[in-house]
Parts: sequence; C-alpha cells; structure tokens
Amino acid sequence: VKWKGKDLFDLVCRTLGLRETWFFGLQYTIKDTVAWLKMDKKVKKQILDEKIYCPPEASVLLASYAVQAKYGDYDPNVHKRGFLAQEELLPKRVINLYQMTPEMWEERITAWYAEHRGRARDEAEMEYLKIAQDLEMYGVNYFAIRNKKGTELLLGVDALGLHIYDPDNRLTPKISFPWNEIRNISYSDKEFTIKPLDKKIDVFKFNSSKLRVNKLILQLCIGNHDLFMRRRKADSLEVQQMKAQAREEKARKQMERQRLAREKQMREEAERTRDELERRLMQLKEEATMANEALMRSEETADLLAEKAQITEEEAKLLAQKAAEAEQEMQRIKATAIRTEEEKRLMEQKVLEAEMLALKMAEESERRAKEADQLKQDLQEARESERRAKQKLLEITSKSSYTSMNSSTTALPTDLPSFNLISESLSFDFKDTDMKRLSMEIEKEKVEYMEKSKHLQEQLNELKTEIEALKLKERETALDILHNENASRGNSKHNTIKKPQAQGRRPICI
Repeated sequence: VKWKGKDLFDLVCRTLGLRETWFFGLQYTIKDTVAWLKMDKKVKKQILDEKIYCPPEASVLLASYAVQAKYGDYDPNVHKRGFLAQEELLPKRVINLYQMTPEMWEERITAWYAEHRGRARDEAEMEYLKIAQDLEMYGVNYFAIRNKKGTELLLGVDALGLHIYDPDNRLTPKISFPWNEIRNISYSDKEFTIKPLDKKIDVFKFNSSKLRVNKLILQLCIGNHDLFMRRRKADSLEVQQMKAQAREEKARKQMERQRLAREKQMREEAERTRDELERRLMQLKEEATMANEALMRSEETADLLAEKAQITEEEAKLLAQKAAEAEQEMQRIKATAIRTEEEKRLMEQKVLEAEMLALKMAEESERRAKEADQLKQDLQEARESERRAKQKLLEITSKSSYTSMNSSTTALPTDLPSFNLISESLSFDFKDTDMKRLSMEIEKEKVEYMEKSKHLQEQLNELKTEIEALKLKERETALDILHNENASRGNSKHNTIKKPQAQGRRPICI
C-alpha cells in the first residue's frame, strides 16, 4: 500500500533480470491515454480509478477484510478510535454519497473487522476476493461494438461467457452467451460472429472498431474458455500434486495457527495467574501487617496486665498482713484485764472497733485476691492471643511462595473439449453428454453459491438499511440507481444472465 513507483519498478526489473534500468519505465493507460508511472509518487495514488462499481455496503465489508489482512486480529487495547484515520479504505464516491463523518465510517468498518478474529492474512485476502468477484463489473472486459443496424453496444468478456450491454448500463447485460452454450466464435476483418450451440437460435454478429480489438477479444475468449473448462474436468497429476501440497500447507498453517493460539491462550492465562498471585500477595502482606500490629497490641496489653496483677497481689499481701496485726491487737486487748467499768466500756468499744476493722480488712483482702485472680486470667488470655497472632503470621509468610506451572501441548491430532483456431476463427466442439454434465455442474455450483452467500447478503442488507437514512439522494450516480434497481428485483451477477430465445430463423435484435 505504501509503495512508490520506484519500488514497483525495481521489483519488475529484478524479476526480469533487467540491468539497463535507465532505458525503461512502467507504462499504463488511463482514460484512453498512455501515461508513465511516476517514481516519486505512491502507486496507489496513480492507478486506482474506481472503474469497478462497488455498492457502499460491500465497500465497508471489503475494507474490514483489508484491515484484517494488514493488522491481524482486532485488539481494543491496540486498535483504538482513530487508528484508521490515515487509511484510504473506501471509494471517494461512497464517502461523498452519505452524510457520515470519518469516525462513523471507521466505527462500521471496525464492527465487522472485530468479527473476523482468528482469520489469517491469506484467509482474509481470499474472503476479500470472494466478495469482489461477485461485483457485477468484476473481471469483465468491455469493448465498444455495433450490431448490423449500427446500434452502439458494449461486449463484455468474462469467466462466465460473453455479454451484450447497453453503453449506459454496464451492470446488467441485455443478453448473455454462457461458454457452455457457444458452438463457435470467429471473426473476419472487423466482423465478429457468435454461433450458439442451439441451432434454433440465430447467429449473432457485430462489428468492432479495429482489427486489433478483434484479436484481443479472441485471445480473451480463448483464455476464459480454457479456464472455464479446466475447472470442470478431472485434475491432471500435476494439478493433483499442487492441490495436495496446498492442502498440506494449509494444514501446516492451521496447526501453526492453533499452536500460536494455544501459546497466546497459555500466555494470557499465565498473565492472569500472575496478576492473581500478585493480588493475593498484596492481600497477604496487608494481613501480615495487621497481624503484626495486633501482636504488638497484645504484647503491650499483656505487659500492662502483668504489671497490674503484680501490684494487686502486693496490695493483697499488705492487707492480709494488716488484718493479722489487727487480730493480734484484738487478742492482746482481750487478754488485758481492765478493772474499772469505764475502762471495760472503753475496752469493749475498742474491741468492737477492732473487730469491725478486722472484718473490713478481711473483706478488702478477699476482694483484692479475687481481683488478682481475674488479672491472672486476663494475662493468660492475652498470652494466648499473642500465641495465635504469631501462628497466623507464620501461616501468612508460608503462603506467599509461587507454584510453577507445567503445561503440555497435545499433538493435533472428461477431457477438455477441443477448440481449433483456423483462419482467424475460434471453434468449440461439444458433445451432447458434455452439455448435460456441464449444465448440471453449473446448476449445482449456482445452488451452492446461493447458500454460501445467504448470510453475507443478510449482513450487507443490514448495513445498507442502517446507513440508508444518511444517503444524499442527489449525489447518486447512474450506476448507484441501476444497482439499487437490480437489488430490489433480487438480481445478482449469477442470476441476471439472460439467454437468447429460440425464434426460428429471425435475427436477434438488441
């Protein structure tokens, strides 16, 4: 796509083994004028002239396969909005026909591009060609001719046969001669003759502008008819070998793609596993930090409780000692004989006070003892909590190792009808059995084609309906109008062939 004229010219010279390159250039024809390829300009900007009509919806689908062939599988992280801004993917005629921005076209191309995921480059290119070959003008070579009445017409030569068109309508032929229904093609001077196989149908004659055009038409007829018959005869040994090699190469590429897909899947799974392990590791680190903090708090609490328990225990001992001293004082007082009544009364009062003090001391000692027991129990629980925190920290650190992954890949599992060129005449000699066989094969091919293209047509119609409201009707070309008329009638390249009717010996009038 990015090649300039010099790149193409150099490739041609290398292919031909041409050394005296300064004597030569590349010539092409545009609008009936001979032009020379400019070496410093891109080839795409000099030759592309949109001669083949392509409907807008098919243009978008073709563009999506072109993107698949160039960029590979769609990745939203890589192929972001605007990645097609510099690409020339759609004909200017299509862009000018709709009120749509480049971003809107890119969005629709990308939507189909994403559906092509998994297709290799050669598969995308093959799908591109399958769609392109169904365009009405694809593969058709047009020549200006006149019939016996002098009416200007166009002769189209392609892989299906010979077709006669109005000069203003190159999409739909007025009449067609499929290759399997032509008996003989010949020319004399400027007059060209087509003899149908059905003798009831009159010979069709026309005149071309120049003798060299007749020769070109004849060469195209020979080549297209030869390819038409080659497709419908048994393959030669060489062709069979080539097809076998192609199948082997296709199988090899398929296995390679599957291997790459497996590797990609394994890589993505490994990355997901790595991310999960990293996330788990961060979680374990957070849990370890929280466990360390809890352990430190437990240790501080245990130290405080131990200190408080020790103080309480000492206080209980001191109270017990005071209670004992009070008891001893009481016993001493009792043992002292007080003679007088006053002394006795005072003594009794002192004894009563001593007893109350002793009782109070005993109660306080008991309370302090209970408090000391409770503190011991709290200390035991704090130490148990500290032990559990250490155990959890040990478990967390043992979980943070990675496990290696071992992965293994599983091994995947009728002869050509003769034609003679005599006296500037091309002749096709068919047998009746060949005609029946060819007609059946062609009909079978048509049915298979219609089945395969059904889903594609549904996609194209869906996009056509979607963008129809944005179309600028005043910018429609004659080919756009003709194509829409054919589409509304359900006509396509493969079912618009109109065969000449048997009309006795009357000449065919077009």
